[in-house]
Amino acid sequence: MATISRLSTPSHAASVSSTLKPRSAQPKILIGFYRSSDFNAKFSSSKLAVRSNPALRGPLVVKCSHADGNGTPVKRTVLHDLYEKEGQSPWYDNLCRPVTDLLPLIASGVRGVTSNPAIFQKAISSSNAYNDQFRELVQSGKDIEAAYWELVVKDIQDACKLFEPIYDQTNAADGYVSVEVSPRLADETKGTVDAAKWLHKVVDRRNVYIKIPATAACIPSIKDVISLGISVNVTLIFSLSRYEAVIDAYLDGLEASGLNDLSKVTSVASFFVSRVDTLIDKKLEKIGTPEALDLRGKAAVAQAALAYNLYQKKFSGPRWEALVKKGAKKQRLLWASTSVKNPAYSDTLYVAPLIGPDTVSTMPDQALQAFIDHGAVSRTIDSNVSEAEGVYNALEKLGIDWSDVGIQLELEGVDSFKKSFDSLLDTLQEKANSLKLVSL
Repeated sequence: MATISRLSTPSHAASVSSTLKPRSAQPKILIGFYRSSDFNAKFSSSKLAVRSNPALRGPLVVKCSHADGNGTPVKRTVLHDLYEKEGQSPWYDNLCRPVTDLLPLIASGVRGVTSNPAIFQKAISSSNAYNDQFRELVQSGKDIEAAYWELVVKDIQDACKLFEPIYDQTNAADGYVSVEVSPRLADETKGTVDAAKWLHKVVDRRNVYIKIPATAACIPSIKDVISLGISVNVTLIFSLSRYEAVIDAYLDGLEASGLNDLSKVTSVASFFVSRVDTLIDKKLEKIGTPEALDLRGKAAVAQAALAYNLYQKKFSGPRWEALVKKGAKKQRLLWASTSVKNPAYSDTLYVAPLIGPDTVSTMPDQALQAFIDHGAVSRTIDSNVSEAEGVYNALEKLGIDWSDVGIQLELEGVDSFKKSFDSLLDTLQEKANSLKLVSL
């Protein structure tokens, strides 16, 4: 069982040897995405390609978007075990056209999809799949931002349709597709509420999650949107204090809703992981003592374990039990930013130690492939809470201010999404200008 004590900073050589070690017990699965026109040709650069090491080729390759776009069915994977044995829902952190590329992933055990402005920036700017719809929108007189939202809404609606069976089978517990309000609204309480209401209305799907950032300005927005009966994915959570505020906003919203049946109002709290280590590792390297260097790669998982401990405490007791009587469901913790940024670390560092019931792990391509290939399923998230507290406190003693870390990462996250959003609008404006020149 992976615990924090085992997450000592690995050497690069150890990481490589671990990657190349054959694993007969778990068949390797590579998930590749092809153009329908070149199914037997090379991987398309405009589609997704999941391959941690090109030399590792297993017997099963998932090929999407060929012929009718329905993909190839996949055998049972470790993702099914993750959900059925440990109660954690694996989601996919990516979305692009054609959304039918998601079908093999659903068959392999993926139970939901998350998106953000950076994902759409990459998808729309690097693919021709959006050109026809965009051309029609521009020619009909839509402005650039309105056209952007129509492109996004179509992808979300189409993906929601694919995940509806899971949503129904789980009684609204899984099968969600997340779409984020404009990152430009991160400091606007009312603007975020209005945007969430609008987005929920235009997507018009039971299994959509409206993503709202956990900024100080948007904590009241979360309460208001939940009180309206709209399900929310709260994103960009980087600290325990902000996470507790998110939980309280959810509880406040449920209590303020006035609904007698709360069973269809759900939420996840997206707690970001790898970015925490990226920032804190830099601080530890600057300190430079052996004690500091030994804590590299441990901060993110330690804080996440304490977040789960907080989750267990907050969703218990009289206040919560009163809401349960009305059908309320816990706001599940969702582990986000699960890709490994430091190549010296294990490629499942932000997945394997964070397995526990009533949680979600949303994985981008590399993390998903790595876990399917050699992930082990066992409850790890609360296997050693005291050690997590030890790591957390040791970092504080070295001068790491967790509150400052959370604030800095939040600002960087919001800024990153704003830049992706603005960059995509610029790209679409260039496309629109080209279309107008061609028509002239």
